[in-house]
Amino acid sequence: MKSIYKYSLVALAVVGLSACNQEQKVKEEAAPATVLTTDAQKEAYSVGASIGRYMAGHIKEQEELGMPVDRALIVEGFSNGLNGELKLNEEEIQTVLQNLDKKLNDKRTEQAQALAAKNLEESKKFLETNKAKEGVTTTESGLQYEVLTAGTGDKPAAEDTVEVHYVGTLIDGTEFDSSYKRGETAKFPLNRVIAGWTEGVQLMPVGSKYRFVIPSELAYGERDTGTIPANSTLIFEVELISIEKAQAAATDGAAK
Repeated sequence: MKSIYKYSLVALAVVGLSACNQEQKVKEEAAPATVLTTDAQKEAYSVGASIGRYMAGHIKEQEELGMPVDRALIVEGFSNGLNGELKLNEEEIQTVLQNLDKKLNDKRTEQAQALAAKNLEESKKFLETNKAKEGVTTTESGLQYEVLTAGTGDKPAAEDTVEVHYVGTLIDGTEFDSSYKRGETAKFPLNRVIAGWTEGVQLMPVGSKYRFVIPSELAYGERDTGTIPANSTLIFEVELISIEKAQAAATDGAAK
């Protein structure tokens, strides 16, 4: 990951200015609120606000990783940087920031590995419990499904394009995707999605709605997508709206 700390100390310090210096905070509370009227004022404020919002996320992450941030020293370093009275030379600062960046990356890796192991264990327990429920079928691959609404239409092949409505959640109920919330169905070739979808949706007649529980090895495996942690078992409720047969789609494309 690219170091976020190699920017100037100004970038890091902006976040702590209003939170760390109690004396300054009291003065600010007593003073009238800043009014932004000119373009120059708005430009200056926007630069500071943009840097502050960007750096706030990284400082929050550092604290969540168990690496406390001394905000008072951030303010002092900011002030020293503006006045050219640094207590460390440029080479020392770069070395410290590079070491900090390595510590952060190590902590991220450690945290990700611990979460992946936790997800794997919890997923195994969830799959074992779910497969014993009435109405749940487990396929040879380990995919689990339940018919919520029976349909009477055709079933798609892997090469077909399907139109679906769906909602996806983690086993703890966290929703990570929903076509319903976007207000429009999704259309895609069935063989270009995760294996659990490719296998499962082929079981569905048009007009049906199924609930799929997809083991991580049929989903994203050990990959962390951001919204879906590594080793996550996924739950999808899928409604099959229509099918576009691959052969028909190819013929229509050639005609055009």
